[in-house]
Amino acid sequence: MLKKSRIKVDVVSDVVCPWCYISKRRLEKAMAQLADQYEFDVEYHPFELNPSMPSEGANQKMYLTKKFGSAQRYEQITQQVTEVAATEGLRFDFSKQEVAPNTRAMHAIIAFAKTKGKQLETKEAYLKAYFTDGVDLSNPDNILAIAESVGLKKEEVRDVVSNPKALEQIAMAENHMQKLGISGVPFYIINNQHGLSGAQPTDVFKDVFMQLTTEIETTSAACDIEQKDC
Repeated sequence: MLKKSRIKVDVVSDVVCPWCYISKRRLEKAMAQLADQYEFDVEYHPFELNPSMPSEGANQKMYLTKKFGSAQRYEQITQQVTEVAATEGLRFDFSKQEVAPNTRAMHAIIAFAKTKGKQLETKEAYLKAYFTDGVDLSNPDNILAIAESVGLKKEEVRDVVSNPKALEQIAMAENHMQKLGISGVPFYIINNQHGLSGAQPTDVFKDVFMQLTTEIETTSAACDIEQKDC
């Protein structure tokens, strides 16, 4: 039996980015379809769409309405992204989510989860909590409970989020990504060689994986700090 090639996938994303969740499913489908040829090593890196969000968060609908420009645009955009998510088997429910949270603590937990072999589960849990279940992720107790639900020890997680150095490391990691020229998410770095921006279709991920020696430049739907439609 031939040994499978190993592919490293570094994912830069935010917990409150809808296209990051949609793209996560597309990436997972691509990896599943190529599982007989490749082994994948996926690691998530932090990106905050609004690093200045207060710790108590903000009313989600009011925040996004202001960002998008109008209540009509809010309805259009959330409906569109909900419909796209459904095609990937995801159920978004913006009506259940009242709070747009600051995500830095969750990024610190996701980074910590990597050391425990629980990063993928932790990332998924926070995305589902926000987009599907309407959990208030500005509430520290909810953040800890979600981490515990995927097998992390609550006391260890509490130590992480209360440690200024852990939060500083997230800011430093984000600064590093910005220096690499990453200004929107999701963003993918494949084998430290190929940059892929946006919520690409599953087939695009597959093409990149199968053509690692070819430089491919492509963009698609993504969320960034300045963009007004996400």
